[in-house]
Amino acid sequence: MSYAIVGFGKIGQALAHAFARKNIDVTVASRRPPEALASQARAIGPAVVATSLRDALDADTIILAVPFGEHREVAKALPSWKGKTVIDAMNALVPPKELDGLPSSAFVAKSFTSAKFVKGFNHLFAATLAADPIVEGGHRVVFLSSDDEDAIAPAADLAKQLGFAPVKLGKLNEGGALVHARGRTWGQLIFQDLFKKEQ
Repeated sequence: MSYAIVGFGKIGQALAHAFARKNIDVTVASRRPPEALASQARAIGPAVVATSLRDALDADTIILAVPFGEHREVAKALPSWKGKTVIDAMNALVPPKELDGLPSSAFVAKSFTSAKFVKGFNHLFAATLAADPIVEGGHRVVFLSSDDEDAIAPAADLAKQLGFAPVKLGKLNEGGALVHARGRTWGQLIFQDLFKKEQ
């Protein structure tokens, strides 16, 4: 399984730290050329490699960490998303009317037709996401939601590899609504830093 993070702002870098901590290879890309990201990527760890957007999209699992308005440009970069898992780590700070009345991830998913699409890794502050997720014998919770039950499995597997405890919330417009931001409305689970004790 190969991984890429598209977007290298605070959230993208926080996720890169999570990969580096577990020595899991990940490529990172953004609107900037890879040379502009290379020194930051190297500083995070040898497992983190800056590349072009096109090369990053060769990965099996792609985490979207771009500003919300840029997701369409990323979607256009591949002719087909079939066989890809896309994890939406964005928060939509746009008026609800711009989302056609949909949860933000359901709106984004329309641009990534045929991908396995999951909402995840978006509810924590960047600094929290970058920190070691194993605390006091427990694992920091990452909420996952999707309209495709099969899509959750690879995202949950990645969360576990990174040291998090995945918690499934169900469909995007059901439990998933608890981690969606729309305009100035924040889902009830956003910014909740929860832990799951090992059984």
